[in-house]
Amino acid sequence: MTDVAVVDYGMGNLRSVAKAVERVAPRLAVAVTSDPETVRCAARVVFPGQGAMPDCMRELQARGLREAVVEAARGKPFLGICIGLQMLFERSDEGGIAGLGLLPGQVRRFPVEKMTDAQGMRLKVPHMGWNQVRQTVPHALWEGIPQDARFYFVHSFFPEPANRGIVAAESFYGVPFACACARDNVFAVQFHPEKSQAAGLQLLANFVAWQPTVRRVTEPISASPAT
Repeated sequence: MTDVAVVDYGMGNLRSVAKAVERVAPRLAVAVTSDPETVRCAARVVFPGQGAMPDCMRELQARGLREAVVEAARGKPFLGICIGLQMLFERSDEGGIAGLGLLPGQVRRFPVEKMTDAQGMRLKVPHMGWNQVRQTVPHALWEGIPQDARFYFVHSFFPEPANRGIVAAESFYGVPFACACARDNVFAVQFHPEKSQAAGLQLLANFVAWQPTVRRVTEPISASPAT
């Protein structure tokens, strides 16, 4: 059986994610896969992605992976990365497209009128580079990661959860924004742990060791974060 399935729907450099997981867990069987059955049977699932939300949703559906991803998010340790966080929400400003509806809220574009730093200099979009992450709740995936550790970001959109109880961390780029969300067996981040050196590797190591309480649900995930 596959220990960790990295979902391949044709978007992003998934091999770097898989290599990072293999580095922190060399004894586990890690598979980059586009096979829905492999995703269903895996013990853990990583759902990464880069690119435009409409393209990602289209490819997920075209490859028959949508239902397998939804099932994984409802029944096993699940880590979303970048677009893999945004796609969990109900809708995105990017293309006005519906997401998977597993987390309550919308995905917004950085507001142009607020894209200035403390010195009044214009900030570029996409937000690209290292930024501090402020943990807002205790969680098993933060174990060994100091408060305000720096992670690597590449994105123009960010989640705006309808329930603040699922926000596990925030960052700041012109505006404060949720950069990690958690609920039961789901943990998802806007940054790229596979590109974030020691802090990112620690988060991935925490994920492969994580034993969350799994509560199988059919409604959107909306309550307080799990620890």
